Amino acid sequence: MSQQKRENVDTPQGLAFAISAYLMWGFLPLYMKALSHMPAAEVVAHRVLWSVPVAGILLVVLRRTRDLQAALRSPKVLAMGCVTAALISVNWGIYVWSIATGHALDAALGYYINPLFSVMLGALLLGERLTVAQLVAIGLAALAVVVLAVDARSLPWAAIGLTLSWGFYAFFKKSLPVGPNQGFMLEVLILTPPAIGYLVYLASTGGAHFGGDLGDTVLLVGCGVVTAVPLITYANGAKLLRLSTIGILQYIAPTMIFLAAVFLFGEEFGRARMIAFPMIWLALIIYSTSLVRQMRRA
Repeated sequence: MSQQKRENVDTPQGLAFAISAYLMWGFLPLYMKALSHMPAAEVVAHRVLWSVPVAGILLVVLRRTRDLQAALRSPKVLAMGCVTAALISVNWGIYVWSIATGHALDAALGYYINPLFSVMLGALLLGERLTVAQLVAIGLAALAVVVLAVDARSLPWAAIGLTLSWGFYAFFKKSLPVGPNQGFMLEVLILTPPAIGYLVYLASTGGAHFGGDLGDTVLLVGCGVVTAVPLITYANGAKLLRLSTIGILQYIAPTMIFLAAVFLFGEEFGRARMIAFPMIWLALIIYSTSLVRQMRRA
């Protein structure tokens, strides 16, 4: 009974972990903007490579290396890890490209839409029933995308790519039979060989930024910390919070990305976005209110 109660209440530690993670993700565009003169693939490769020692040290400290060894010996777990690793690398690539090329607003849009996409994914793939409020919220989000597409005469591909890659990553991640910290380590280990191969190719063709300018080298090494620490912090916080609390806190990061895009990066907030973003915010208010009510009834 005490365990059940713990799962249904918010703890101060959980709030501290989750808020810290979302704040770190919110400030991440500033870090990635400093790397905007580098190809997105090179930045992603270094995010993978330097995440390995960070995640590895954590597993050693937590004494969870046996779980990772068991996962590496299981063909089924390795196959599932390859799927989640591929999805998270695509997500990172689109995100880095978005920040570097002046599409940070699209990145914010993608992460705003993501919870609504996850709800829709649950309905389509898991047979979960949608409430009227959730249907309205999803409809508003879809209409907002239509508004942006009509104005730009093309779909906001970066936002859609981020939504799809992160949504499916979260979906398949739930089926990965290892803990979140071990799962992250498994993913970056799977991605390490192609990452090293690409970086060796860059070095051989003279296109590598690592080892040249000292500032670039330090920033690339730091990619491991800014990638692994927020993910690990979030994973530990999520265990100590209610679903409704996580659902509301997750808007911190895209809001900070949105503010950085408009006020720091100077991205244009035209008429279409003035219509679409309030529609998304209204959809999220409806969704969050419905989520809180469901949790209270439960």
